[in-house]
Amino acid sequence: MFFLKKFGEFLTSFDLKTSSKWFVLSCLIGIVAGLGAIVFDALTQIVQHHSLSSIAGFEHPQTVGEHSIYESEENKYESEVEKVSFSPWLLLVVITLGGLASGLIVYNFAPEAEGHGTDAAIDAFHTKRGLIKLRVPFVKTIASALTLGTGGSAGREGPIAQIGAGFGSWVGTTLKLSARDRRIMLAAGVGAGIGAIFRAPLAGALFAAEILYSNADFESDVIVPAAMSSIISYSVYCLSLPQNLRFMPLFGNELHHTVDSHAELIPYAILSVVLSLSAMFYVKVFYGTNRLFKTLPVKPMFKPAIGAFLTGLVGVGLYYLFQKDMRTLSVLSTGYGFLQDALTSAADLGIPLLLTIAFVKVFTTSLTIGSGGSGGVFGPSMVIGGSVGAATGLFLQRLWPGLVTQPEAYGLVGMAGFFAGAAHAPISTIIMVSEITGNYSLLLPTMLASTLCFVLCQRVHLYQKQYPSLLDSPAHRGDFLIDVLEGSHVSDVFDPERKIQLIPESKSLDEIVHSLAGTQQHYFPVVDDAGKIVGIFSEDDVRAYLYDETLWKLAVARDIMQSEFVKISPGDDLNTVMQRFTAINVESLPVVDEKDPGILLGMLNRKETIGYYNQQLMKCKRVGEESGE
Repeated sequence: MFFLKKFGEFLTSFDLKTSSKWFVLSCLIGIVAGLGAIVFDALTQIVQHHSLSSIAGFEHPQTVGEHSIYESEENKYESEVEKVSFSPWLLLVVITLGGLASGLIVYNFAPEAEGHGTDAAIDAFHTKRGLIKLRVPFVKTIASALTLGTGGSAGREGPIAQIGAGFGSWVGTTLKLSARDRRIMLAAGVGAGIGAIFRAPLAGALFAAEILYSNADFESDVIVPAAMSSIISYSVYCLSLPQNLRFMPLFGNELHHTVDSHAELIPYAILSVVLSLSAMFYVKVFYGTNRLFKTLPVKPMFKPAIGAFLTGLVGVGLYYLFQKDMRTLSVLSTGYGFLQDALTSAADLGIPLLLTIAFVKVFTTSLTIGSGGSGGVFGPSMVIGGSVGAATGLFLQRLWPGLVTQPEAYGLVGMAGFFAGAAHAPISTIIMVSEITGNYSLLLPTMLASTLCFVLCQRVHLYQKQYPSLLDSPAHRGDFLIDVLEGSHVSDVFDPERKIQLIPESKSLDEIVHSLAGTQQHYFPVVDDAGKIVGIFSEDDVRAYLYDETLWKLAVARDIMQSEFVKISPGDDLNTVMQRFTAINVESLPVVDEKDPGILLGMLNRKETIGYYNQQLMKCKRVGEESGE
């Protein structure tokens, strides 16, 4: 705590808006997120090695760029130790126990860590002032490692995003930063986690800024801090890998697909329609399963075990249905090994197997995470989208063999388009898929598919905590209040033609009391013989004299008025005016001429100003909806 106190004092020496301060904070988040990714990856492999591999005899296939911490040990003892033979029923036991352990840990220590963590981080950004409890990242790490390591169908991005977000939030809270800064640090943590675990630093930064909104809006304040933290976390994570893998994309460097003709955009457009329908099906099944599990009369902590058991049962059933084909077990865990094959040799897999894996993966993911299990949804989305894309590419190749020559390229584009439609994150997804595959030559069809899927899937929301735009987010309501009011002036609101009862400064209190009965006016400007305003009084000022009738004939307007009063002019912006309303707690202010403050032009009411703000806000929303922003 002493270190954090001194570190906080050091940070306060920087201007809040300077890059220097954010560089220090982002580096700190990046280091911790990178270490968190290393720990999470290692913990997942430890669980997998001592459960799926050692007990059930199931070796989950990896991508070219992945590294197993048990690789050297396996190579050393491969000839000496007889491998455990695969047992489908022991796999079923392992996956169920993994779900049970995950559920018990989550619901006893941090219930908010259940499900896919990205949605929880998004919700914390918008509605919880960027606050995430410190225990959440630790619980999420352990629970997700148990889920993934024992064969649950889930991804890595949700857990690592919540780990990074949780640490960013904790640092912001510990250093007593503002809610705005804590939100930025939370989002930077998300970007750092994604950048590290997928080895995609640019995509991580863009993902953190884009995933918060469903209408392709960006949280611009987040991009630079998230980019800094993502670079650092990526570098830290890569240091844990062997030298030959440190700068290798997740799916290797061998995916050199190209676009040879603009006519190829036609089949890619057809692919976009197929992907959009698949994304709609995926989201509908996912949340339908989630609702079904919520209705089960079982304690929440046991539901992940039920979901895991059903997931394992589906996997084992598919294994026997395809005559013990081990590739069918890709519907369990991440499934990245199968996706690697789909991107390199789709023809060897065939359309039936590709579509089967994609279809069944929808259900196993829904059962694993929808039941309350801990894991991400981005990883399964890549497998589903890639498999659908590769199958579509093979089918279109049969129709147009001269045009569709690289069906595997459709798998790569399918990964991007599917998630762009389901999650409403087209830009970051385009970069993400390019970075993890090391292939930038398919940017044109990837952009086409991602954009079309984004447009076609407007009613689909994989992340339900997203807000449509910055304008709708509770995190920015105060910002837009200031923006709208600062762009407007008193002249836009007050009515100079409205009749105002003016009180001569010599008018007696008796006359004033009787004149109040016939007006709805609450504030009364007092003018001198030349008609210039010299003061103002309210009904409350008059009420103090009502019980002493002897003063009615003696007192005049000059005696009860406030000679020191706040004036506003037509050129004043409404944000300043609202501050004045609040500071002196009045409902009406006199509007005077800018050149001659003695000339009264009218009165402005607080209700009018608030009504004008609401009107402008609704107008902004309508414009945003009409323009699709």
